[in-house]
Amino acid sequence: MRLDKFLCDVLGVTRKEATMLLKSGEIEVDGAVLKKGAVHVTEDNTVVWGDRELTLSGPRYIMLHKPQGVVCTHIDDYNDTAFVLLDEANTKDLHFAGRLDADTTGLVLITDDGQWSHRVTSPKHKCEKTYRVWLADPVQADYVQQFASGIELRNERDNTLPAKLDIIDDTEVLLTIHEGKYHQVKRMFAALGNKVVRLHRERVGKIVLDEDLEPGDYRFLTEEEVNSVWS
Repeated sequence: MRLDKFLCDVLGVTRKEATMLLKSGEIEVDGAVLKKGAVHVTEDNTVVWGDRELTLSGPRYIMLHKPQGVVCTHIDDYNDTAFVLLDEANTKDLHFAGRLDADTTGLVLITDDGQWSHRVTSPKHKCEKTYRVWLADPVQADYVQQFASGIELRNERDNTLPAKLDIIDDTEVLLTIHEGKYHQVKRMFAALGNKVVRLHRERVGKIVLDEDLEPGDYRFLTEEEVNSVWS
């Protein structure tokens, strides 16, 4: 992680304020005064401000606007992983609280808190996820009722749980589901004879993708967003 970013996260200061701290000569890394924010530090470095050792403590909760073409995994032989977008220390401890396919964009939650992510992903908690879906063919009149009743998927014993479909226009809809079966949204529309041409996740539970985040950008969740998972 860049030293100036580290200072921002630990001290809660702006990038400008972190730069001023560095220029003042108040920051030491492993006993040496450093004034350049671009220097990278890891968990093995000792960062000191005055007589205070600075460390990143506590669990991390991150909102990422995942762009198309990156995958939600630590290692992939063919695609960039979402972790290359994070300028954070010790990313090996982080995991995804609900993955997205490589060609799906939108809200991805990343954390190192296993209990929190379980609350998001466990089927028994039925955490809502809202997707904006673009279709190859026009929406049919019976789609809303079919999604509300549950849809039969190939190789699944039970129908999907009732889902809410809001029609935006002929080929664009908002779909809210309460489970996370493999490629579920695409399979649901395929079962109705339609094809998803673009898919974007806008919401998980009460956490909504920040409209100020461009694809590839991320921020830490607010305390209210973190706590919303438990409510």
